[in-house]
Amino acid sequence: MKKAIGSIAAMMAILLTAVLPSSCVDDRQQVNDPVGNFESLWRTIDSHYCFFREKGIDWDSIYRLYRPLVSDETDFIELYSICAAMLNELQDGHVNLSSSFSTSYYRKWWSDYPQDFRLRTIQEDYLKFNYLQTSGISYSMLPDTIGYMYYPSFSYDIGNLNLDYILALLHQSKGLIIDIRDNGGGNLTNIRTLVSRLINHEVTGGFIRHKTGPGHADFSEPYEITYQPCDTNVRIAYLNRPVAVLTNRSCFSAANDFVSVMKTLPNVSIIGARTGGGGGLPFSSEMPIGWGVRFSACPMTSPDGNITEFGIDPSPGCEVHAPDSLLIRGIDPILDFAVKRILDSAPGDKN
Repeated sequence: MKKAIGSIAAMMAILLTAVLPSSCVDDRQQVNDPVGNFESLWRTIDSHYCFFREKGIDWDSIYRLYRPLVSDETDFIELYSICAAMLNELQDGHVNLSSSFSTSYYRKWWSDYPQDFRLRTIQEDYLKFNYLQTSGISYSMLPDTIGYMYYPSFSYDIGNLNLDYILALLHQSKGLIIDIRDNGGGNLTNIRTLVSRLINHEVTGGFIRHKTGPGHADFSEPYEITYQPCDTNVRIAYLNRPVAVLTNRSCFSAANDFVSVMKTLPNVSIIGARTGGGGGLPFSSEMPIGWGVRFSACPMTSPDGNITEFGIDPSPGCEVHAPDSLLIRGIDPILDFAVKRILDSAPGDKN
């Protein structure tokens, strides 16, 4: 396997080179009329989407199902609804169709599952509204000297100095809880910043491939994604103590990637529910009408080569759920389980 050289953006540029023929589509795929727009969208997905085989999707049959619904008389509202419904057949939260009046979004990757989280319960019943906040991260010391961080989105950029302050305050803890429930993803760079404080050697976080041709199986060899430890001469790290990462079904995309790499670390437990997935690096294109389309284009796998699109399971013995009936009463079984697990693995003060 090849180690990644250059940026992910460079790999994404390769996707732009494939203008690909297909025998089953109309020749008007670049014409700005209803049929031309439908053909353009179908062709773009056919050429670049990366999870057809893993999901068992016959994209040609999807074409035969939806193409008869579009004619020269189809208005743009009807066209949008047809195209959005076709994209939902991919069952992928990274797939969106954006117009000036709406953005389609496949929700069933999380909407069909329990939420397992209530922020008010954490803030009121566990933190007693006594917590600090920086870089989007809420943090505090829980009873029994256990550090707690809640990071709601990887879209919040983590400043290195901000993270130094957080870890300095929590450095005397017996263990650290990183709660990313309801984290829908964001900037992959923030994963690197956070992981660098939790490792003391280079770690393989997974692999990524890019499309090399029009076929659904045309991909490059996997490129290794590595994570480097921070320089402890100038930065504060959190090492050699138990760490618990709390998850629910609404952990997606970059949050899913974070769980993937954290699960490989020997002192880390993933606690809660299976994540929501989102294991493909998204890519954006545009239809002749000007509507934007976003979709998974580069598949990513865990360090052991397993596809992460369908989510990542908790560590063995660590699947826990938090029913609404308990959360509303101020009880979070996932957080309680994490506290107990840390205390069991770190019975004494290790500082």
